[in-house]
Formats: sequence, structure tokens, C-alpha cells
Amino acid sequence: MKILRPSGLGEAAHASPLPYAVPDELLVPADLQWPGGSPPADLVLFEKAGPRRRLFFDPVRTRAAVVTCGGLCPGLNNVIRSVTRELRRSYRVPSVLGIRGGYRGLDPARGRPPVELTEALVEDIHRDGGTLLGTSRGPVDIGTAVDFLVAQRIDILFTVGGDGTQRGGQALFDEARARGYALAVVGIPKTIDNDVRFVSRTFGFGTAVSEAVRVIASAHTEARCVHNGVAVVKLMGRHAGFIAAAATVASQDVNFCLVPEVPLVLDGEAGLLAALEQRLRITDHAVIVAAEGAGQDLLGAGGERDASGNLKLQDIGLHLKDRLNAHFQARGIEMTLRYFDPSYQIRGCPADTEDALLCDRLARHAVHAAMAGKTGLVVSYLNGQFVHVPVEQITGGSKRLDLEGELWRAVLSSTGQPARWG
Repeated sequence: MKILRPSGLGEAAHASPLPYAVPDELLVPADLQWPGGSPPADLVLFEKAGPRRRLFFDPVRTRAAVVTCGGLCPGLNNVIRSVTRELRRSYRVPSVLGIRGGYRGLDPARGRPPVELTEALVEDIHRDGGTLLGTSRGPVDIGTAVDFLVAQRIDILFTVGGDGTQRGGQALFDEARARGYALAVVGIPKTIDNDVRFVSRTFGFGTAVSEAVRVIASAHTEARCVHNGVAVVKLMGRHAGFIAAAATVASQDVNFCLVPEVPLVLDGEAGLLAALEQRLRITDHAVIVAAEGAGQDLLGAGGERDASGNLKLQDIGLHLKDRLNAHFQARGIEMTLRYFDPSYQIRGCPADTEDALLCDRLARHAVHAAMAGKTGLVVSYLNGQFVHVPVEQITGGSKRLDLEGELWRAVLSSTGQPARWG
């Protein structure tokens, strides 16, 4: 049995103003199903999140900051708002700063000065998509950033972003600790793709699926209103097909769902093109949903990376559009294709109800952890509980769609497509 706890800044010497608390001894298992009925020897346990009875930081002398990094995702403003309100209302922290423009806001030579996050400023931001603070991709010089944090007298930094953001947050904490500066860095994991290890559901995922279903409904209408109509919908999912799979099952109008976890074969008797021809002979319309990371081995993806260090993907949606048009034209088969790429439209949406609830709870648990002096962690929603996950556990790899799991079996049932291509 392995208990994974976050780092701590030191003795928690201040009494919490909150009337309730969670003891550090309360643990949550990473897995709930154990083959053979007994917990395995390597079972991972995480601390349960929640307010602690004793605080490391004296609230009235504490200054906190929030930074949002990477691509947009529904719920960012909800997180900013709830972090601000929990700090100010529950703990009476007098100053909460918003770091503008992502990590570049920690470099005075590159970014704009931070903004004071007041109750009035954040009052209505949860109604809007995007982030009040702005965002950017790419790293920051760690030494320069820590100089800035020390100069601004920032005790706590909340990092809202993906694994690159959280690795950067850990580097900031390590540098501050090396200097003897007590800086708590607490992450709130952000990825619309829902592919973070030891996180059951990331914020923004539910909204993305709901919006994707709306697009699929329009695509289905376009396809079925013409003879041999085919609609291709490209959705988010660089390395994991959770959005494509969930939207497929929720809509029940998709005939082929393409995900990164299943190698894509277009040609041959067992390829997608033959399966699509067969579908159109029986029912003269079809809807194809493709995660953006699907079929990359067909496209000769190069080694170019973006500012965040992510491998740049080739456009599978446009490739499918061109290949389908060429295939049916060469076969002399009438076909009308409609192509949908709603990715940026979805990313910029406000959070739906479920994501708004998740964002609020993640933000408040992050505040509780930071005030208690816990650091080098992300707050995770795992198996119906909120837990503290050490940063290195989520940056060491990502979660993938289980091809033997319930969600993928539901995809195969609702589409009728083969489990594998080729």
C-alpha cells in the first residue's frame, strides 16, 4: 500500500476560522475495483481534500495569486471567481492578485502588471467563457518568476492549467524553497480532453460534450437531408478520445467514431471507406466523428512542437474530407460531404451547470489546501471524492480511453462500427 501525500511548508500554527475540518489521516483510494476482492499491495491512497483545523498562513497577513495558462476551456472564470471568494469570504485574506496573460505575467519584461481580484470584479465573470486574466502558452524563466513573486509578497500561487502548467508550478515551488521562501503552489488541473491521470473528470469536459452533441445534431440534419449525405465532425482530443466517445454515445446519431486509441485504416475491405460505402448502400446518410488526434500515423506528423511543448498535430478532419471526396468521385458514387470543426466555438463557451459545480468545489478545495501550507499538488475529483494528488503523479503520463471499458463498448453498440479497423 502506497500513501501519496503532497509536500508541506512547515508547521501549521494558526487556527482556521472555518467551523469544520478534514483530518490529514483521512485517505481515498485511487482504485475502487480490486481483482480477487482484496486491496492489492500497490494500492495508491491520496489525502482527502478539505479545510484543515490548523493553517500554515496567517490569513490577515497572506497574499495569494491566480494564473490561468494554456488553451481556453469552459469554467476558467468560475475557478477564478470561486478562488477569490473563498479566500476573501471564508479566510478574510486581504489581497488576491490575478496574474495576467498566463506565466508571462510573472515576467515584468514580458507581461502586464497583475490585477487585484475584488469581489466586485469577479461578481459576474462566471457567466462568460474564456478567462478574465487572459492566457498564453509557453514557459517562463523560473528565476525571474520567483523574483517577481517575492517582490509582490505573494505567499500562495494557484496554477490553473494542464500538465505543462503544473510542471512549471512545481519548478516555481522548488526554486522558492531553495531560496528559503515559503511559497505554496496549488494546481487546479485544466484539460478539456479529460485525460489527466488520477482525475475522474476535469472541468470543461461536460460542457464540451454537451456542445459537441449540438453540433452533431446539426451535422446529422445536414447529412440526412440529401442523398448520400456524409457529415464529418472533428472534436477535441489530442491523445485521448473521451470527448468524441462521450458525444457519440450521448447523441446516438453517430455512425463512425474515430479516436487516437484505435489505429485508423482507410483502405481495404476492413477500412473506413469500405464501411462507409456499405452504410450508404443501406441508409443513404452517415455521420463521422473524429477526435483531432485520430489517424495521425496516416498523416506523416512531423516533430514540430507548439509553445507549450505539445507535438503539433496534422488535421485529420481535412484529410478525411479530401480522402472521402476523392474516393467516392473515383468510384462514380454520388456523395455530398459537410465538414464541421467547432473546436474553438466549444472552448470559448461558458461552463454548464455540472461544470460550474465542479469548478466551484475544485477552487474551494485548492484554497483550503494552500492555506494549510500544502504545496506541490493538484486538487483532483477522483472516484466521487476530492483529493490531493502530488504534481509528479499527473505529469508522469496521461489517461487514455479504455478499449475494454464501458464507454468504448457503448460507442461500438451505438454506432455498430467494428472494434478495430483493418
